[in-house]
Amino acid sequence: MAKAKTSSKSFNATAGAILLSVGLLLLFANLDEVAAGIGNSFHSTGSSLSTVIELGLAGMRAVHSYFFDQPTFQTGIHLILVSFWPLIPVVIGAVLLQVAFKGRLAVRGTDSDSSESEIAHE
Repeated sequence: MAKAKTSSKSFNATAGAILLSVGLLLLFANLDEVAAGIGNSFHSTGSSLSTVIELGLAGMRAVHSYFFDQPTFQTGIHLILVSFWPLIPVVIGAVLLQVAFKGRLAVRGTDSDSSESEIAHE
């Protein structure tokens, strides 16, 4: 029984680490492409005022699209959500790692809690 728990924890830790690392790799590769695209989309010379104006105009265009052109707005939201699909393995990997290490941390926490409770009773 103890071996089954140990192998389950080790499988969770291994699978979690693999999913987390692959997801982060894909996410950062995807963000690199997005950052390159964003850098090319701004036509300002670096002035902070012109950048703020461009962002404001883009926000106004998004609001206009939301109210008057729902299909275009929904397509844009869909593209944004699809671009962050690598977050799914990152979250799953983090949950598996948490489950794998939860038992180890609980054992350590139990030892310190029992010693603290013994000190409090004395």
